[in-house]
Amino acid sequence: MRIGIDVRYLSHGLVGGVHTYVRNLVPALLAAGPEHQFILYADTKAPFELRDLSANARVRYLPYRNALSSIASDVVRLRRMMSADRVEVAHFPTNYGFGPRGGATVITLHDAMTLMPLSHTLRSKGTRWNTRARAMTIYLYCCSHLALRRADLVLTVSDHARREIARYSRYDAGRIVPIHHGIDAELRRVTDPVVLAEVRARYGLERPFILADGLKNPAVIVRAWQRLPQHLRDSHTIVFFARHEPLPVVREAEAAGQCRLLLNIPRADLVALYSMARAFVFPSWLEGFGIPILEAMTCGAPVICADNSAMPEVAGGAALLCNAEDDHTLAAHLGRVLGDPDEAGRLRTLGFARARQFSWQRAAEQTLAAYHRAAGIAVTGADNRRLHAQQR
Repeated sequence: MRIGIDVRYLSHGLVGGVHTYVRNLVPALLAAGPEHQFILYADTKAPFELRDLSANARVRYLPYRNALSSIASDVVRLRRMMSADRVEVAHFPTNYGFGPRGGATVITLHDAMTLMPLSHTLRSKGTRWNTRARAMTIYLYCCSHLALRRADLVLTVSDHARREIARYSRYDAGRIVPIHHGIDAELRRVTDPVVLAEVRARYGLERPFILADGLKNPAVIVRAWQRLPQHLRDSHTIVFFARHEPLPVVREAEAAGQCRLLLNIPRADLVALYSMARAFVFPSWLEGFGIPILEAMTCGAPVICADNSAMPEVAGGAALLCNAEDDHTLAAHLGRVLGDPDEAGRLRTLGFARARQFSWQRAAEQTLAAYHRAAGIAVTGADNRRLHAQQR
């Protein structure tokens, strides 16, 4: 098959869960499908991230000058280029896309957020809304709904996301395929004491710490921390990391001496922090998958996470769960993990075993099977349309 994949997330200098998905899935697909030809569609906003592509892949570039260039590529340019390349299956792994006529279109919807009513989305917690953010949300909402009408098959990243997509759309639930993320093959627990000491010194981390994403409901962590016994608060600290400035509660806790905030730290340093953390706390309000849970488990951090959306599915019994706003239960969980080495060791062992169950190779094999299924659906649909036209 000639498979076209929209990989512009790898030429925009982005980070985050969707970027992680594209960056890991594409090389795994090339390795899993050597008999197929892959055409990767990037743009010129930033250097393309993947290097040393296999012989069955080539990259084509769309022009980029400003945000309007992306819209033009979304609506017109990419579809025309795929049509000229005679793409048989077009995969859009970032929530929406419009494939060429005559081929199958596959979309990966990572969650149902862009399908939910706009009134609900624009009131979501933890988002700093400005004119640009609102405009982007409305654009993604419109594109996702329109793309669903044209997609032959929808991939998603968890059973929970599959159910939510079916709930918020009229799309056939039988054509929504859940395929779990894998774990980056290069991700390893850091055990070298010299490397760990360097990271601790770089960020001035003198005490043991719990690690948390400062953009994922940090307020409940701060409230739970205040409920811990004094001796645990005196002997530990909170380390929040974030891609950009978090909610004000983090800065307030930092000013009160309760935490440290690390912004835009290198990936290697984050892996070292996972490896040293006495616990990784992830009380997110909503996750289509929750890749940080598996990253922390891979690095040996005991995990405490919320009991909503896909997180229990991903944790698979290897984490302590609580309601995302329940600071009482979260404090109890923290007390168990920080105060009982046996409990921390139990969670660490369970986490290692759980993380080993996820691989990008398996995800790629399942995705290739989905491409074949989508191609069959597209052919059947085209035949039915021709038959209908003849009968008319």
